[in-house]
Amino acid sequence: MTALKGVAPVLVFVLVMSAIANQTVSGSLHIKPIIVLYLLSTFGSALTAVAASFLFPTTITLMAAPEAAAAPNQISDVLTTLVLNVVDNPVRALYNANYIGILAWAIAGGLILRNAREETRVVLSDVSGMIAVIVQIVIRFAPLGIFGLVSETLAAEGLGVMLQYAQLLGVLLGAMAFVAFVLNPFIVWLATRENPYPITLMCLRKSGMSAFFTRSSAANIPVNMDICRTG
Repeated sequence: MTALKGVAPVLVFVLVMSAIANQTVSGSLHIKPIIVLYLLSTFGSALTAVAASFLFPTTITLMAAPEAAAAPNQISDVLTTLVLNVVDNPVRALYNANYIGILAWAIAGGLILRNAREETRVVLSDVSGMIAVIVQIVIRFAPLGIFGLVSETLAAEGLGVMLQYAQLLGVLLGAMAFVAFVLNPFIVWLATRENPYPITLMCLRKSGMSAFFTRSSAANIPVNMDICRTG
């Protein structure tokens, strides 16, 4: 899991920069419908999570949160943090997994490299492919990491602590199942007017399982890109 957290920021940085640098202007990208569907799905998922939290309130015992993790008190604090993250040092952004700063630098680098020589853009594309393969190899070992984390928690805290999370896990899995089998298929049906469940089950099998167990959307990018290419 630590390996995924370490390589995921680099993967996002290189993939975004390579995609922008190698983008062809000719032809329609059909990106607007994708953005609309993404926003609908994200907003619907957020509503589902909020509704589930109110319908099934859960109380769990947590360790005292450090001061650094305290929630901001004012909207100005949020905006200040956002601006500082955007202009963060690129090396520090990669080290701290600051994805806002990573995306900002990747977009800037990709726009500049669009005017670079063809050989440079090919090398950048090859590097992104290399990192994607490394991530896929790491993902294959994710079950071992999950087994180790669960075993360590059981050995240190006992079974009682795990039982406290049973209701929370049930609410989480229930909300995820509703989004995966009801909300998203309904959105796909609205867009295509076709049976959405073949593609839904395929995406869950190839992408959903790895995303759930790795808990990293960034590390799951190579899997999703492979699905887009091969279906």
